[in-house]
Amino acid sequence: MRRFSLKNEKHRRFFYAFLISFGGVLVNLILGYFMTFFDIPLYLDTIGSMIVAAMGGFLPGVLVGFVTNLLKLTYDPTAMYYGVLNVLIAFFTAFFARRGWFKKAWGVIGMIFIFTFIGGGIGSLIPWFMDGLSFDSESLAGVLYGTGFFNAVWAHIVSSLVTDLPDKALSVLVAFTVLRAIPQKYHRLARYEDHPQSDVSAREEEEPDYRAKGRKTNRIMSLKTKILLVMSFSLATVAIVSIVIGMVVYRKTMIREHTRIAQGTADTVARILNADMIDSYLVMGSETGSYAVEKKMLEDILYGSTDITYLYVYKIMEDGCHVVFDISTEDTEAEELGTVIPFDEGFKDDLPDLLAGRPIDPVITNDKYGYLLTAYSPVYNSAGRCVCYVGADVDMGILAQMQRSYLVEMISVFLGFFILVCVFVVWLSETQLIIPVNSISRYINGLAGTEDIQDIIDENIRNFRKLDIRTGDEVEKLYDSIGRMMVNQSEQLRSIRRLSDSTAKMQDGLIITMADMVENRDSDTGAHIQKTAAYVKIIVEGLKKKGYYAEKITPKFMSDVVRSAPLHDVGKINIPDWVLNKPGKLSDEEYEIMKTHTTAGKDILDKAIKTVKGGNYLKEARNMAAYHHERWDGRGYPEGLHGEVIPLSARIMAVADVFDALTSPRVYKPAFSLEEALRLINEGRGTQFDPKCVEALMDSLPEVQVILRKYSKSV
Repeated sequence: MRRFSLKNEKHRRFFYAFLISFGGVLVNLILGYFMTFFDIPLYLDTIGSMIVAAMGGFLPGVLVGFVTNLLKLTYDPTAMYYGVLNVLIAFFTAFFARRGWFKKAWGVIGMIFIFTFIGGGIGSLIPWFMDGLSFDSESLAGVLYGTGFFNAVWAHIVSSLVTDLPDKALSVLVAFTVLRAIPQKYHRLARYEDHPQSDVSAREEEEPDYRAKGRKTNRIMSLKTKILLVMSFSLATVAIVSIVIGMVVYRKTMIREHTRIAQGTADTVARILNADMIDSYLVMGSETGSYAVEKKMLEDILYGSTDITYLYVYKIMEDGCHVVFDISTEDTEAEELGTVIPFDEGFKDDLPDLLAGRPIDPVITNDKYGYLLTAYSPVYNSAGRCVCYVGADVDMGILAQMQRSYLVEMISVFLGFFILVCVFVVWLSETQLIIPVNSISRYINGLAGTEDIQDIIDENIRNFRKLDIRTGDEVEKLYDSIGRMMVNQSEQLRSIRRLSDSTAKMQDGLIITMADMVENRDSDTGAHIQKTAAYVKIIVEGLKKKGYYAEKITPKFMSDVVRSAPLHDVGKINIPDWVLNKPGKLSDEEYEIMKTHTTAGKDILDKAIKTVKGGNYLKEARNMAAYHHERWDGRGYPEGLHGEVIPLSARIMAVADVFDALTSPRVYKPAFSLEEALRLINEGRGTQFDPKCVEALMDSLPEVQVILRKYSKSV
């Protein structure tokens, strides 16, 4: 593991980001405490989160928001419930900052209202679910409710939004001002940039040529999204299971605890009651002196307890429950002494034990008296006979409210933690996996797309090495292995290219040698093979520039045609000297013999193609040798082909061959001038020659003149 050192650029940047995040937490805590201490109706505890999130992105912003509320617990216990709001504001600040909202007036206004909705809207739901709705008639919520236009819920939400708007407006404006005051070049200091290589993934979309050629991309979901989905699903599953188990355990614990309290209260009252006086109270009524004393004692016990809702004493008889004492809160009406209350359905199974004076287990009922947990304790007189029961009720509605509060606490804390973990996982997966893999993929695709250009391959390899991926795991091993493979393949390609160049030079040498052998037998051609090859090159490049025959004229075709051009008259090696070098005009018989040089050339090159491995480049040489005397109108030889049925290479050679024959001196004629030669070539356009090949020659006169000057004493 590398030691932390401020001399290391990445470590130094990470340290700066930590300091800025720490400063954001301090700003939140100090401003929040200041508002609380001076009882100012603002919070201002999200300004630090906004500034850090806008500068540094999701991770530092969310971290500042989460830690802020964690530390606020030291002076504000409710901070636990509202932690998710600070985290959400930090998250959306980073989201909006990436889209430039802080640079636009409408963006700042939009953030004010969105953050008000988060803080005032979502924030108003938390106390509602936890403790229900309760507000003073003089508060804004009470005033809104009193208008009759809003029900209690909407009065609570609207009042919360209205009171939260100034806080969020001031917070966003302060954050906006601070961000404008800090130079843009310092904003990146707040980012946790511990990338193990340079980030080239952003450039990947700008340079689509680096994608693998010929392969359609069909990416439905990015790796980052998949990781986030798996992590979110796992966290959510664990959280839901934990919350459900926690709620079940919490409910059982609360019921068990309140059962203990109710049973303890009933047992206590049963011990201190004067059991021998119970029957007298029922007969003589409340006039008995001790009755008022005991009732006052029961009232003190009930009113002194925050958990017991009802406390009463019943004498259980066949006709029902005879009220001895009934102590209730101010919200309920107590039953009079001697009143007979019918048995509740919830006690039907326990009725035999109650009539027999035996103890029963606590019972949960839900009837006209409410949702109650009831504990009964028998009261025995001095003779050991059960004369009545003390009942203590706990309102299960209060327990349900406590359960809701507990659920809201758990969800609120979990959501804040969930967002923090998600942002951290995304950051970690990007820096340690996605960016390295994308970078590696980019340069591999670049290498695959430039296999014919050694300089670009070498440049890609140099840039690949500059990535310097240091994740310390399998990704780094993959990077090292691919780097070595790329270097080895580059050297192999270099060696293959050298061998290919040597082979091509050898092939070109053999072609020139064969052509020279033919030319040396012909005493009247005068550098014919060099000039025709040059004219062929001019014509094929002219066709390429004009876009003619685009599907046919590929780099390989152009190379093969130019390299093979010297072999177009190779068949003349079979022509007798007395015909080949005759100083005068050939007779018809001699001309027929001369015409056989086309078929002879075709046969020679066919044999060469079959014999020489990798001799495909000779196919165009065969076409030129066989068909360069064919005519566009079909009156040529040896096969009388016409139009585009004639191979393109032969049509090109036909123009080059005749043009050189016209501009070169022969024993039977002098050289024509350039103008006269061009006139004759142009006259053959569409009859003897391919019009497009003629056009390509005519449009390249400067290059043609260079060739003429090179090989002729005068033009």
